[in-house]
This record gives sequence, C-alpha cells and structure tokens, in this order.
Amino acid sequence: MKLLVTGGAGFIGSNFIHYWLKQHPTDSIVNLDLLTYAGNLANLAAVQDSPNYHFVQGDVCDPTVVNPLVYECDVVVHFAAESHVDRSIVEPGIFLKTNVLGTQVLLQAALEYSKRFHHISTDEVFGTLPLHATVKFNEDTPYQPRSPYSASKAASDHIVRAYHETYGLPITISNCTNNYGPWHFPEKFIPLAITKVMAGQPIPIYGQGVNVRDWLYVEDHCRAIELIVLNGKIGETYCVGGNSELDNLALAKLILKLMGASEELLSFVTDRPGHDLRYAMDYGKIQRELGWEPTVDITTGLRRTIDWFQAHRDWVEQCLH
Repeated sequence: MKLLVTGGAGFIGSNFIHYWLKQHPTDSIVNLDLLTYAGNLANLAAVQDSPNYHFVQGDVCDPTVVNPLVYECDVVVHFAAESHVDRSIVEPGIFLKTNVLGTQVLLQAALEYSKRFHHISTDEVFGTLPLHATVKFNEDTPYQPRSPYSASKAASDHIVRAYHETYGLPITISNCTNNYGPWHFPEKFIPLAITKVMAGQPIPIYGQGVNVRDWLYVEDHCRAIELIVLNGKIGETYCVGGNSELDNLALAKLILKLMGASEELLSFVTDRPGHDLRYAMDYGKIQRELGWEPTVDITTGLRRTIDWFQAHRDWVEQCLH
C-alpha cells in the first residue's frame, strides 16, 4: 500500500511514519510537508534514505502539488495542520487557511481519484468540560470550539463528513486527546517543561495550573490510527484517549520529580484567553469495535519522553534557535 501522509515532518506525523514503516515494511510513504516552524526533517533522519520513503516540500492548499500526489497514493492520512492555540489567537487567518482550505483541497483530490481518506482531529473541537465531573467527550458530543484553532479543526471535520455524505468519499476521522512523546516541538506543555528543566529554567504554568488534560502517548495514538485506516468503518469517527487525566500543576510536579528537580522551578503566569478547563475522552467505541486501548501510562510515557529529550539535546537546540 502507498500512503500519502500530510504534515509528516511534524510531531505526530513523523512518529506515525516511523511506526508505519516499522510495522508495514513493504508499504511506502510519501510525506508532504510545507516545513513551517514546527516541521523538522531531522525527525525523519532515520528513514530519509529508505527506498520506501519520499519527502515532498509543498503546501496542502496548492492543488498543483496535492493532486499528483493523491493520484499516486492509495490512502491519504491527513495530519497537516496549524495546531498551537496561542498562535491561533494572534494569527487566526493562517489556521483557517491551512486547516480548512487545505483539508478541502485534499478532499477534492481524493474525490477526483477515488482515494481512501483518514483525517486526524482533536478533542478541542468539543469545547470544555467541568473540572469536577465524570462526564467525558465521545463521538456524539456536540461541537463547541472556543479558540480559532479548535474552530478551524471543527470546520475541517465537518467538511470531511460532508464529502462522505454528499459524494460518498470513503473517509474516517479520529479525534484524539493531547499527545506527547519523542520529536514533540518544545512549544507545547510537556516538551516545554522538559526542556526548561534541562536548561535549569522555570516551567511557565497558566493561571493556577488547574486545567486538566487527558494525555496520550504518541505511539499509542499511531497504533489507533493504524487500526482505523486498516479496519475502521467508513464514514465513522473514533475518539482516542489516553486514560491519563492530570491538571497542569500536577503534571509539572511529576515532570520535576522524574527529572530530580526542585518545585522551585514552578512559575505561574497570566492565563491565556478562553483557556478550556478540562478535556477527557471516552474511547469506548474504538475499544469495542477495533480492540484498541492505551497501553502506556503517564509515568512510563513521561520517563520515555524525558529520556528521549535528554538523549537528543542537539535536536532540542535546533528547535529552540
């Protein structure tokens, strides 16, 4: 099988490429990535010379780039997205262009050439949950995005479904919780915290650190995508969660403990606008239908991630400059 992976030089996309080529050594992957600030070909150095891997630098919004690549593939796995909430507050237009228009350009090509399409999305499209409650997001949760980023991802989800309902395009969608792991660009909370501690600098924590996220180790996510691409029911959405809810303060303290650092490095900063209180995902559907569940608990995953960052200081320095 030949896959077109968009955004494959980013965090989750690069992990997926490594995972897929390891699990499916006779398959081939074309990686389409614009190489914005968060795209890094160093993430893929280990496979760059593989005959089963090919990189194309280009924009998902450009049909002249997208169409020939979609024509030649069997499956499109669409990761490419602007994804940092803080940046979306400052520059929302970029998010709408990449996440909405880019997705539509890919869908149109997939329709023209009759290709299977899997779309990677986020729990943030569902809005926020009460802090002290047992309720979680699921596939039937109404969309209530609260940032330009989550609104752009919600729009892209709707467009993907519309191409299935209107044209019969064979699609699936996955909405995942917060990922972490190797090659995670150090603007997001976990890699930021790890790299700050490595440098002996304070970890910035929004507000009082009460915001809760459900953390998913990236390889568990890759395994879920694999199952959906190979066995998922066409037209369906699957929610993918990590079963690891922690508030930001508890998470920062756990990172400090695992790194043998003092809690004096905790630094509370002004909260960002519209900061969602809690995300949590009910992954019962993908567990029942495809046999998936997370296998890496948060402590084990953080140990692996910290070890990876400490062993790849050159990569960290490249990202920070």
